Amino acid sequence: MAIKRRLFWQIFPSYLLITLIALVVVALYVSSAIRQFYIQQTTSDLEARARLFEVQIKAHLQPLDMQLIDQLAKEAGKNSATRLTVILPTGQVAGDSDEDLSVMDNHADRPEFMGALKEKRGATLRHSITLNKDLMYVAVPVVREKDHTVAVVRASIPISAIDSALHNIQSKVLLAGLFMAVFAAILSLLVSRRITHPIEQIRKWAEAIASGEFLPKSYVKSSGEIEGLYESLGRMADDLRRQIEQVSRQRNEMKAAFSSMVEGVIAIDMEARILNMNQMAAAILGCDPAAARGRGIQEVIRNTAFYNFVEETLTARDTIERDIPMDDEGLLNGHGTILRDEAEKQIGALFVLNDVTRLRKLENIRRDFVSNVSHEIKTPITAIKGFVETLRDGAVKNPEDAERFLGIIEKHVDRLEAIIEDLLNLSKIEQTSEKEGLYLIESRMIDIIQNALQICHVAIAERKIEIEVSCADSVTMEIDPTLLEQALVNLLDNAIKYSEIGGTIHISVTEKTGFLNIAVQDHGVGINKKHLPRLFERFYRVDKARSRQLGGTGLGLAIVKHIVQAHGGRISVESAPGEGSTFLIHLPGNPNG
Repeated sequence: MAIKRRLFWQIFPSYLLITLIALVVVALYVSSAIRQFYIQQTTSDLEARARLFEVQIKAHLQPLDMQLIDQLAKEAGKNSATRLTVILPTGQVAGDSDEDLSVMDNHADRPEFMGALKEKRGATLRHSITLNKDLMYVAVPVVREKDHTVAVVRASIPISAIDSALHNIQSKVLLAGLFMAVFAAILSLLVSRRITHPIEQIRKWAEAIASGEFLPKSYVKSSGEIEGLYESLGRMADDLRRQIEQVSRQRNEMKAAFSSMVEGVIAIDMEARILNMNQMAAAILGCDPAAARGRGIQEVIRNTAFYNFVEETLTARDTIERDIPMDDEGLLNGHGTILRDEAEKQIGALFVLNDVTRLRKLENIRRDFVSNVSHEIKTPITAIKGFVETLRDGAVKNPEDAERFLGIIEKHVDRLEAIIEDLLNLSKIEQTSEKEGLYLIESRMIDIIQNALQICHVAIAERKIEIEVSCADSVTMEIDPTLLEQALVNLLDNAIKYSEIGGTIHISVTEKTGFLNIAVQDHGVGINKKHLPRLFERFYRVDKARSRQLGGTGLGLAIVKHIVQAHGGRISVESAPGEGSTFLIHLPGNPNG
């Protein structure tokens, strides 16, 4: 009885034969495909090397520098393990990485050279006469302006290197086929791992992005679908990062603009809770911006007028402007407007605040000035007009009355002239300090004081005033001597008028911490403390009746203040009723003395 062969031995030889035939066919096909692919890759690689070397030599072709080109070819060929040749359009070799130019013949008949000139790239496998080797050549043209070819760059490697690489690949393919069955499980594990590993990488990367950490994208090598997904996620992450950076940049820019505004800005919601405020608003309202956020406006700012302004803005449709009195006698000018979202729904209100306390005070001073100057000018004009009418009505026929009335008219004309002259001087001083600047020269302070005393010597003699001067002869400073002399004259004139007959006036010049201090002190009637803040305002008088009686215009101290300010200094006064007054001029600079 014939022994039946086991199924294993029936199937195994058949499967083994089929497997071997399949492996051989696949190996032959793969070897051919790999050879073709490798040659194409090598061609592309050689073309890339030629293109790279083209960039290095392009600048040396016109004008032609064969020595430098040959040197560059030898250096590049050594570094890249590639033979590099530069051929001129005539076929002359201008540089070669392996051979001396003097022993190389004309290459005009080389197929790769002709292909590069005609088809923009030439590639061929052939025997090199110069090197006596089989080489693969790839040549590319070097094109300048207007499609003019100035040279051809050729890159080549030995075919033996290609054959060696292909043989190595074929051996690996055959070995892989023989052990395919044995390592099927391992290969399945590796394939599974190859699929799951990039997915795991993508998951961890996505989790990092979700937590706000934009880590650098690592390289993932997998199937086209997974790589496509990874690239899409990468682009999405880049767009998200750019958008976040743009939002952050815009937020920082808005925050910087918001913080640097000279106006106070407050944003509130519909329940009058503070959403945000800048530092200026916090300074105006006297609160901490960080602590104020989220709190009701009434909790932060306890001012009924301001709260009413907020309520009115929240219910209004247009912008509202109000002057809001504050508890500390300050005054705010507020602009309120509603805030809307993208759907035009009202979400709150925005307030812009300006502290106009000083501005309103200046407006009041201006109004007072206009009123005072009108009154000061109107008084002598009214008097002049009245006495002229009296003279016209017959008083001119009485010599004594006419002489007396004319004297009064002359007095009022002189007063009117003095007012106008002081106003013009004041205007001139302001214009000089603002536009033209002062005419500063090095002047001795003792000379300025002596000149001022000389101008006032008649009034000093009439009231028998004793003058005491304390100033070193060597003290000098860069000043406008005419203006400073006028300021001293005005101060002396005041001191003389309000000193007792036979009194004493002290003038002293001292130096202290970069300032020159000029003091004019009298021992006259003095000034009440309540008048001191407004003493240097135009037409402001402590005792109006006495001031007019003494011939003052009310502008003398204002002129002094503007002269001192034009020099970059300041003026102050110390006084008490019955104890006299001391006017101090502080001029900045480094006096010489």
